[in-house]
Amino acid sequence: MPSPFPQAGCAPSGAVLLLRPLTAADADEVAEVVRAAFAAQSRPTSPPSSALCETGPTIAGKIAEGGGFRVFDAGALVAAALWRIDGDALHVARVSVAPARRGRGIARSLIAACEEEARERRVGRMTLKTRLELPENERLFARLGFARREIEAHPGFDAPTTAVMEKVLG
Repeated sequence: MPSPFPQAGCAPSGAVLLLRPLTAADADEVAEVVRAAFAAQSRPTSPPSSALCETGPTIAGKIAEGGGFRVFDAGALVAAALWRIDGDALHVARVSVAPARRGRGIARSLIAACEEEARERRVGRMTLKTRLELPENERLFARLGFARREIEAHPGFDAPTTAVMEKVLG
């Protein structure tokens, strides 16, 4: 069921943004948004993000493992986030906002939708991962209530590359 975009004031000049659950039929479009969003990172990461290799079939597989949300602006898909249940947590991944649509509260609304999903599924926390090389992403998620739980290294790397973040739901 379509719902109005919950973040007031983030749509320019009265435009209506819609947030809806993802379906497998969205996979190709979501893969495009994910690749565009991750390609526009503030700096390259090492190793390069696997998000740059997402395809319709890989996204469809992730939707089947859990679900996700998408945001439309004037009928165009402009953002998405995926989720899956991981033990007692809802793990959020591939939070992606088209570069031209950033700074309007869209990521906040995607995370809020994921939090609502977690509560409906009666899981007590949410997790996500973000690259240490992109501290602005960690700051964004901290503003949304996540805290760094630990750091880890990608396979084959000695130094840490990733912050594992958690938001405990009350």
